[in-house]
Amino acid sequence: MHTTLIVIYTDRLQECTDFYTSVGLPLQIEQHGNGPEHYATELGTTLFELYPTSERRPATGSLRLGFRIPDHAVARELPPGRHLLTDPDGRTVALEIIKETTRRTA
Repeated sequence: MHTTLIVIYTDRLQECTDFYTSVGLPLQIEQHGNGPEHYATELGTTLFELYPTSERRPATGSLRLGFRIPDHAVARELPPGRHLLTDPDGRTVALEIIKETTRRTA
């Protein structure tokens, strides 16, 4: 069994997008048909999405997320190791920043 989808609904879409991008998630803007613009990225086999709230979709409440990210992907000034951060909506985000000695090239 694998997690394949994580969707967070937020009143602070741009702030959350900026936060998750700064910790290494390469979010891209998307829109499907007449649906709302939102941000998404694939993390291995998991699709991670940030959506704006609506009447039908209130803000996602308490949630704790964890990510293991190579140091070169993180825009923040954080050294390798474990860090607990809080996103703009107050969710705890546990980061494990991995020091990579060689960077892969495409």
